[in-house]
Amino acid sequence: MLPFGRSIAAEALLEPADNTLRRQLADAALTTAQRGGAQYCDVRVGRYLRQSVITREERVENIVNSESSGVGVRVLADGAWGFAATNTQSTDAVAEATRTALAIARANAKFQTRKVELAPARGVGEVRWATPIRKNAMAVPIREKVDLLLGVNAAAMKAGANFFNSTLFLVNEQKYFASTDGSYIDQDIHRIWLPITATAIDKASGKFRTRNGLSAPVGMGYEYLDADPAGRIALPGGMTGYSHSYDVMADAVAATRDAQAKLKAPSVKPGKYDLVIDPTNLFLTIHESVGHPLELDRVLGYEANYAGTSFATLDKREQGFRFASPIVNFVADKTRPGSLGAVGYDDEGVKTKEWALIKDGVLVDYQATRDEAHILGHKESHGCSYADSWSSVQFQRMANVSLMPGKKPLSVDEMVKDVENGLYIHGRGSYSIDQQRYNAQFGGQLVYEIKGGKVTGLVEDAAYQIRTPEFWNACVAICDERDFRLNGSFFDGKGQPSQVSAVSHGAATARFNGINVINTARSL
Repeated sequence: MLPFGRSIAAEALLEPADNTLRRQLADAALTTAQRGGAQYCDVRVGRYLRQSVITREERVENIVNSESSGVGVRVLADGAWGFAATNTQSTDAVAEATRTALAIARANAKFQTRKVELAPARGVGEVRWATPIRKNAMAVPIREKVDLLLGVNAAAMKAGANFFNSTLFLVNEQKYFASTDGSYIDQDIHRIWLPITATAIDKASGKFRTRNGLSAPVGMGYEYLDADPAGRIALPGGMTGYSHSYDVMADAVAATRDAQAKLKAPSVKPGKYDLVIDPTNLFLTIHESVGHPLELDRVLGYEANYAGTSFATLDKREQGFRFASPIVNFVADKTRPGSLGAVGYDDEGVKTKEWALIKDGVLVDYQATRDEAHILGHKESHGCSYADSWSSVQFQRMANVSLMPGKKPLSVDEMVKDVENGLYIHGRGSYSIDQQRYNAQFGGQLVYEIKGGKVTGLVEDAAYQIRTPEFWNACVAICDERDFRLNGSFFDGKGQPSQVSAVSHGAATARFNGINVINTARSL
């Protein structure tokens, strides 16, 4: 841990990466692999910086800085993959890791029933890509970050919170990729997230309620926390949404008042409702019921960890399966500025792009890497391979998956005024989903009743149940692009051994008719 008041940059960050050394290490791997008879080789020289500042009320509970660096080498030999890594950054150590990867590939080939078919990827020579940031969060002094968080906590406590937590998470991935295709790709990737939780207690009954922050983790610099009024949009009921900046102080005070209001809110009456779902809630439903089940490795049964495989099997694409109503369009991409998944090239050296998954409600495609593309009849990868460390092997990870906004002008107010009996849901709550990602339920942070076209008071203990295609076919309206916002998951787990990635999901507020809502309150 660094001394209090200093930044991680004071120790390591601002020294420029030595591209001469990284090129030497990469070439050592590529040369060794080719001499060893590999059909293909890629190498990732990585440096991963992570920082978290954790606070509660007036206390700093922990400050963690971590740095990890090393070299991972993947080879294709005898039609099978082999991977090895080393944290010794010398040409001899990298060459030895490459020989180990070759040996593993040849051992794997003896048991493999089908050889790997690798889609071509054009070599791009020497290129560089970086997250467009105005202020490097890693270079901001720890004292400034602590002062921000403790100031937020103090404002919430002054507003009446009984407990208040705030945490700042920062990630900087410095990655150098090279391959026998002729690519040498240097990338500098930044992510930031500031989650908060306000807790209010009814001391007479012992009952308590919480409200988490409504911010989105983003692929930006510290400028995200500069409260820019232009980055905020007003929502019904005094709510505030955030696009390219986050006023954490205002959200902390609002979270406290919301938690207090939830103590007095009546429990929801279960039944069928028309749901108006804000992007701060809908992103998670997109993530679990669209993003994950359209990962091709889950579809094929290659991946079954973390809630299983997928109901969206290949035959459904061939049959023109109606996944959603005709107004629903989902795209995958790793290019949108400010998103968690934005990079110039994936961890197979493939230039990132945008492509359709659901078009006019019909399933048209999945997410595939270089060794999966041929299964879909594609000539190239979608560019969605990722590894969370130089020491982890890259594999298929979810791209940003977004619900496209409605094509006709429609505001949230206009959407709400036509709802007779509904619920208006904000913020990520608890959730569960089955092993094929077909049946699920989702809660929220704030659930408002809608009666006769007007948003009324809060209700508690509400969760909506879905069967994935039935739910998305019940989508009858989507607000236009003025309401489109990104949210996402900063720590999305997948694989075994587990890896973590970050991914954004964009959406505008959407309406779903006739959705079953249950009461989650504990019965005594």
